[in-house]
Amino acid sequence: MFVRMFTVGMLATNCFLVGDLETGDVVVIDPGFDRESEAKAIFNEVQRNGFRIKYIINTHGHPDHSSGNRIMKERSGAPILIYEDDASFLSNPLADRKLRDGDSIEVGNMKLTVVHTPGHSPGSMALLGEDCVFSGDTLFAGSIGRYDLPGGSVEELVGSLKNKLLTLPDHVKVFPGHGPVTTIGEERRSNPFLKSFDWMVFG
Repeated sequence: MFVRMFTVGMLATNCFLVGDLETGDVVVIDPGFDRESEAKAIFNEVQRNGFRIKYIINTHGHPDHSSGNRIMKERSGAPILIYEDDASFLSNPLADRKLRDGDSIEVGNMKLTVVHTPGHSPGSMALLGEDCVFSGDTLFAGSIGRYDLPGGSVEELVGSLKNKLLTLPDHVKVFPGHGPVTTIGEERRSNPFLKSFDWMVFG
């Protein structure tokens, strides 16, 4: 699996170019850029490697993860994919495919599986690949996603972390929506927000 991370936009969002080197098919995850130069860097990488953008995927609908959708679609012709519960966040352009929990996204010879992880937003999702997960704004290195935005829920966020992401093996690499790359094991051991969930629900 090919993975290249670009940090884009005013909120330093991680935008990922992910794909299959054998076939050249790639997806762009969370194009939250707001400058032409940031879009150009991604397209230059695509062109340099002879890649074909198959899908544009938003892990959730917040603008810092989706503001580059229009230019990505105009230049690549690729459809926009987002979880069904966050599709209403998008207006120009609209979502081309609304995802559900357990859906598979085929990219060349590789597959990404949709894992619904509500809490940061109703339709937040993670994308599970082979030994890696793109966690959006649900789990970060040393932190977790905000749950105080419209549509957020601390109860749902805790459930997504405990019952979805923390059930993954320790070696799984985490590519978050912001900040450095980490692993499930590292976060299980050292993330202060994961050591005790009680204060978030009852504190």
